[in-house]
Amino acid sequence: MTTVTLQGLGKRYGTTTALDAVDLSIGVGVTGLLGPNGAGKTTLLRCLATALGPDSGTIRVHGLDPAVAAQRTEVRRRIGYLPQNPGLYPNFTAYALLDYVAVLKEITDTRQRRAEVRRVLDEVELTDRAKTKVRKLSGGMRQRLGLAQALLGDPELVILDEPTVGLDPEQRMLFRALISRLGERRTVLLSTHQTEDVGALCERVVVMSGGRVVFEGGPRDLAQVAEGQVWLSETPPQGNAAYWRNADGFYRTLGRRPDGAEPARPSIEDGYLLLLGNVAVTEAIR
Repeated sequence: MTTVTLQGLGKRYGTTTALDAVDLSIGVGVTGLLGPNGAGKTTLLRCLATALGPDSGTIRVHGLDPAVAAQRTEVRRRIGYLPQNPGLYPNFTAYALLDYVAVLKEITDTRQRRAEVRRVLDEVELTDRAKTKVRKLSGGMRQRLGLAQALLGDPELVILDEPTVGLDPEQRMLFRALISRLGERRTVLLSTHQTEDVGALCERVVVMSGGRVVFEGGPRDLAQVAEGQVWLSETPPQGNAAYWRNADGFYRTLGRRPDGAEPARPSIEDGYLLLLGNVAVTEAIR
């Protein structure tokens, strides 16, 4: 079932086009949003979270239009949003912060609010840190607390902007497990620079470049973009080919086949890099 529909979404900042006629439909599960800096990912998420109004086009969340004031409130009740820099109050305890956000989310009944705060603390595995001040939490714990505030009210749509940035491997694994569970019954839109997160979590991938959607499909489909364009050789290729030396001592090359190279199985990262390279070439031609 489709949760979100975007049609012709456009946004400009002065002479810069952040979103250029974006069409997109998102349903239940985890959708990964990939793209370089300046691709328009954060602007798209902010528009979807109703924190920013588009200049053109339409947004629908379960058929509701956030451009209509009366419907915007209902849309916000159905959304949980974790921005890239959530700005958590450092002198609040984890519990007090969530209690405060719960009030802002209109959970006014004291008993219900306390139960909801305990529920989200448990969901992100921070129950034992409820009385700890935010400033004393590790980076990974603060990210989980940010996710907890987004989950207050049991939203149908969860929007996450770069949630795993700066996390160590153990913290990233825990965060992946949390997000995977969320996607079992919710719509989760996850913006990331980590192609490993996409491969581990996402049923669907959307790639943006220059404010436009340039790819939609599954992780395997993104890897297939590089089919027949990934090579391994024992010596570095000549010319201006994009290559690197891998852990096995072989040189991995993207693009044209170097002399003596053997084909390699493409990865999501290979497809992503080649896709953006092709987009850059197309833009230069235009």
